[in-house]
Amino acid sequence: MTQTILPFSRPTIDEAAIAAVGEVLRSGWITSGPKVQAFEKMLSGYFGGRPVRTFNSGTCTMEIALRVAGIGPGDEVITTPISWVATANVIIEVGATPVFADIDPITRNLDLAKVEAAITPRTKAIIPVYLAGLPMDIDALYALAKKYNLRVVEDAAQAIGSSWQGKRIGAVGDFVSISFQANKNITTGEGGCLVLNNEEEARLAEKYRLQGVTRSGIDGLDVDVLGGKFNMTDMMAAIGLHQFPQLDAITAHRRALAKHYFAQFGADFESSTGAQLPPRDFEQTNWHLFQLVLPERMPRAVFMEKMLADCKIAVGYHYPAIHLLSLYRARGFKEGMFPVAERVGRQIVSLPMFYAMTMEDVDRTVYAVKSLLASE
Repeated sequence: MTQTILPFSRPTIDEAAIAAVGEVLRSGWITSGPKVQAFEKMLSGYFGGRPVRTFNSGTCTMEIALRVAGIGPGDEVITTPISWVATANVIIEVGATPVFADIDPITRNLDLAKVEAAITPRTKAIIPVYLAGLPMDIDALYALAKKYNLRVVEDAAQAIGSSWQGKRIGAVGDFVSISFQANKNITTGEGGCLVLNNEEEARLAEKYRLQGVTRSGIDGLDVDVLGGKFNMTDMMAAIGLHQFPQLDAITAHRRALAKHYFAQFGADFESSTGAQLPPRDFEQTNWHLFQLVLPERMPRAVFMEKMLADCKIAVGYHYPAIHLLSLYRARGFKEGMFPVAERVGRQIVSLPMFYAMTMEDVDRTVYAVKSLLASE
């Protein structure tokens, strides 16, 4: 019998969510409407009553946060080289200059000492990324931001359900951007939300979300800022309204899968193979990804090809170092500038991790990883 391919990620959409989308389609109101408003209200409650606005991606949320903060040409924004390229692209999009700082070799998040060393009089903000849902030291992050009077746009795309010191990611802080893209812990297909500090910022975000428009009365319309077309639809929000109540169960299951991964790899896996497992955090991380840094002797492409072809297991990688992509090389970045990020970006892989996954799937994956690393 041919073995079924185990995907790296797969969303779980139940029949109730599918039916809810059908109801929206039949309602005649399929763009932003009552479902979006209900979803934003639900999210605001989760984030401690802070203003929340939804959007059609978790990328425009960061761009809009920068615009609300007044960041633009002449300004610098510090971020990590290890993220989806959108994290840096949005800095260029608003006319500012991206500045990278190297990462911590254990957490794979920004090294705050390197961040501080990169601050100049032009620095106006920091965009930290919580890779795989693992928060960085948020207290230290905000102490640094306060010291230099910087805004913070938390790229928490992968971190819904994560926490720091008992507080939910998004419940405190400055701007917090979250993604609901298809492989996230909860999804709206595409989409995202931005947690803001006050209603004034939220109103400005609404303008940037939809062409800068402000409406008044039955026919009043004005535009005083240059906005885009970034609104979430009611179809997307309907999925989110049904996904969101499952968040705690999803997070608990992912944590159980992660614990099983560690148990199956065993205490001597790293020392015997030279590979690096992620930090063992079962309290704060939502385990969006389970990431392994391969030993240098195992080229990532070879590992991924063998996992899929020989073991029928799909593996992802998140992410190549942004500063070595052509767009950023053209801006003066090159090899050797951020050595930790370059090593991680070259060798990191994401093993299967999703809500419908079983402990037997973990067993199968770990057996395959150990077999491949032992053969090289």
